[in-house]
Order: sequence, then structure tokens, then C-alpha cells
Amino acid sequence: MNPFQTFFMGGFECADHINRSGERVNLLFETQHNIRVDEDYRLLSEIGIMTVREGICWSNVEKVPGEFNFSEVLHRMYAAERYGIQQIWDLIHFGYPDGIYPTHPNFCDRFVKLCEAFAKFYAAHAKQPLLVVPINEISFLAWHSGDVRGTVPFAVNSGWDIKYHLCKAAILGINALKAADPSCRIILVEPMVKIHLCEDETEACLHERNQHQFQAMDIISGRICPELGGDESMLDILGFNYYWNCQWQGPGQTLPWPEMESRRKPLSKMLESVYARYGKPIFLSETGHFGCGRIPWLEEVTEQSIIAMKNGVEFYGMCIYPVTDRPDWDDLTSFSNCGIWDLDEHSNRIPERDFITAILAQQQLVKAFKRPIQPLRMTI
Repeated sequence: MNPFQTFFMGGFECADHINRSGERVNLLFETQHNIRVDEDYRLLSEIGIMTVREGICWSNVEKVPGEFNFSEVLHRMYAAERYGIQQIWDLIHFGYPDGIYPTHPNFCDRFVKLCEAFAKFYAAHAKQPLLVVPINEISFLAWHSGDVRGTVPFAVNSGWDIKYHLCKAAILGINALKAADPSCRIILVEPMVKIHLCEDETEACLHERNQHQFQAMDIISGRICPELGGDESMLDILGFNYYWNCQWQGPGQTLPWPEMESRRKPLSKMLESVYARYGKPIFLSETGHFGCGRIPWLEEVTEQSIIAMKNGVEFYGMCIYPVTDRPDWDDLTSFSNCGIWDLDEHSNRIPERDFITAILAQQQLVKAFKRPIQPLRMTI
């Protein structure tokens, strides 16, 4: 059964990692969502979005090893109660406390303790069932930190090693969460990509590269690396992050969107493929565009999602990301104009009115699709 309150959801940027300049970023604070949460939730509720993705910002809740302070998280939880908002919580959204990283010998123990502490804290204060993403986008985080020096440990040629250790931590963390709260729902979130064939590549090589995106879910489900203790039961709900640049050719040539020639694989087919692979309920855990592309992208993604549902995919909804515009990780003065609300120099919420109108229209399309068909009445 679909646990989400609304088909359309909103995601708040909550990355808290150390960027390429060695500086700690916290986009929850940079966008002022931490102090404007009531305003943000009120605005969302006014357009019918009642489910959100949030992050605890691990680097902020555990500044001293073993000491947890969830007061800021509690502030957002209380705001959610006031507005009837349902929250999905990321425990790692790219950031860790100072001094640890996935291959550190203490990483797994620290993460397990975080999972235990958060589950107990949540049970003591929340009125909603716990929906939790242990580690957001393991595949991307492994590449970003292990291959292109994007964050700690700023490594190269180490993506698989980082991924293996993140999956190990995720499995141990899921066990800890389930032990503390057997009713919690675990949500795994990974990028969904399609790499297209280039001239100097074989079909076999291309197939292998396209399989890399599934390694984290395959490890956590126990399909590969069984020594880590993964199991199919750890896959409750699967989230896939999909953006315009998630299809490319060769080493990194993003296919244009929109495009005149139809080289892209339709999103509906990609959703059908991942649903067939895992047989678990799925949703788009992040999707969105920027500038004038926001509206046509949303319309296309909604249309393709409805097609997937018509074709039998157990599809739970889509999360528009981000709710408010966000700065670039490595240049906090650079914004993308990608939110439902953009931000001015004082972080005031500036509504993108045409985009909001489009969201309301797409909600009606989904409602019409999901509305039960009334039986025909025969007249004599």
C-alpha cells in the first residue's frame, strides 16, 4: 500500500558535506529552510503537496562523537505536525561529521549508533510512521568522493571501494533501524541513468556500464557481495532520481533535452525496467529542471509516469526537487533558478507562478487517471 500522502512531493536541499574547497556546506541553512520551515510547509500545503523529503544533516546533529542533538530536526517535525506534512528523512545526504569517511575504521559503528539514536528519538516524538533513507544516492556519492575528488576522502580510482563500504554501513544501519522500530519503512534512493552506445564501444561494454547504477541496490538486497549480509527484505520502497542529464553517450556527452531526434529512452520504459528488475514499489525521489525548462520537464515526466502506471508499474509518485532554489555546492553565490520558489538575496521565497500553475494542472491529470471508473448505467 502506498504510504505517501500525496503523489506529488517536495524535496528540500540538505547536503552538508565538505566541498572541493575543503569548506563545510549546509544547504539547509544556506536556503534558510531551518528557520523558514513553517513558511515553506504552508506554501506547499497551499498547492496540495503534503509529503516532503528532508535530511537530518549528520554533521550538525553529532558534532561530538557519540553525542546527538536532534533539536533542529525536532523543530521541523513540529512544523510538519502543524501543517499536516509527511516527512521522509535522509540520514546521510552526502555529509558526515568531521574526521570520518566511508572507509574509516569507525564509520560503520558511528553510523549504526546514529541510526539507533535517530530511531529512538523519532519514536519518542513523532506521530507519523518513520520513513527513512539511510544513505542517499550511494552510487553518486561513491563516484563523487571516490573518483572525482568532490568531497571526502577526495579520492580517485576508488569509487567501488567507497560504494562497498557505504553499502556495508547501509546494511548495518537498516538492521539497527528495523531492530529499534520494526514498523519503519526503508527507502533506498539511487540515480537512474541511461548510457547510450558510442562508436568505439561494444554492446557488452555498454551493458556492463549501465549495470553500475544498480550495484548499490544489488548489494543491499544480497544479490551481490553476500558477505555483507544484504537481503531482499531490506528493499521496502525504491526511489530513483532522474534529471534531464541522466542520459548520455560515450564518456559523458549529455543527450540534449528537448531533442529533435528521439535518441532518449522514454522514462516510462526506464521505470518499467527497474520495476521488472526488483519487483518493489518505486517512485521518482528527485526530478526537476531549471529556468524555462521546469514546466515542459514536469509535463513530460508526469505523462511518462502515467504511461508506466498504465503498463502495470507499482509507482507511488514523484518528488519535485528542490522546493526552493539552491546554491551550487562549490560556489554558494551561484543559484540555478530551479525551485518551485526561487530565492532573492535575503532568501525570501519568490513564487515561480507559471510553474505552480503547471504543478496544479499535473495534479489534476494524475487524479483523473487514478479516479475509479464509474460503471455505465443502462437505461431502458
